[in-house]
Amino acid sequence: MYVVTLLVVAAVFCGALTRSTFAFGEAVVGMPLLALLPISLHTAVSLMGLVGLTIAVLAIATGGWRHIDRTALVRLGVSALIGIPFGLALIRIAPVGSITTVLGAVLIVYGGYSLAEQLSVRKTMRLQLADQRWAPVFGFASGVLGSAYNFNGVPVAVYGSLRGWPPDRFRGTLQAHFLLTGVLIVAGQGLGGLWTAEVFRLYLLSIPAMALATVLGARLRQRIPVVRFRRYVLILVMALGVLMLIKAG
Repeated sequence: MYVVTLLVVAAVFCGALTRSTFAFGEAVVGMPLLALLPISLHTAVSLMGLVGLTIAVLAIATGGWRHIDRTALVRLGVSALIGIPFGLALIRIAPVGSITTVLGAVLIVYGGYSLAEQLSVRKTMRLQLADQRWAPVFGFASGVLGSAYNFNGVPVAVYGSLRGWPPDRFRGTLQAHFLLTGVLIVAGQGLGGLWTAEVFRLYLLSIPAMALATVLGARLRQRIPVVRFRRYVLILVMALGVLMLIKAG
């Protein structure tokens, strides 16, 4: 029991460190690690929902609100709101094995896309979206994936990359979106019956790990080349996706 708790806290720490360093990714890293542990999927989803919301509050409170693309935030937020009920329904009706397979596939696709994007930047062939008409599509996907798997950051991160947002706008807009959708997603998970005493026990025990990850993430942004560190994380994400597909099989 104690070993499992320590491993859960370690998974939360890894996810929180990724989020504090790159402005997103706590669920991309934390969810597959939690899925490998002997806890229920619903517990993992609810725990990472609370973790993501907590980190978003900390990020906005420390100055992230100054670099927000407000037009994009409104379009992404409204469409995410529409997608949240679909995600809550999905996690209720879909078999756990199917959900694990989807999570693994999303991780592999996302990691592969992000690595390819980095290479395309080097070759000056980066794909970009010229306007914001596609924002509702990415926002809806964020709502579905967020309420079902806490993957609300993946579609928005891809959208920000395709729009070519500079780092400050990327971080600020993502954190504001996470705060907005995080409140809705966590509330939806609570109304959907996903909250348990075990979820809050693990959350409270993980608070020191989140605080430490926030401090370390700020230092990593200053001392380690972000591109190189993010590349290592993406390779890890793809590897975890493969492990989840194996587990589902």
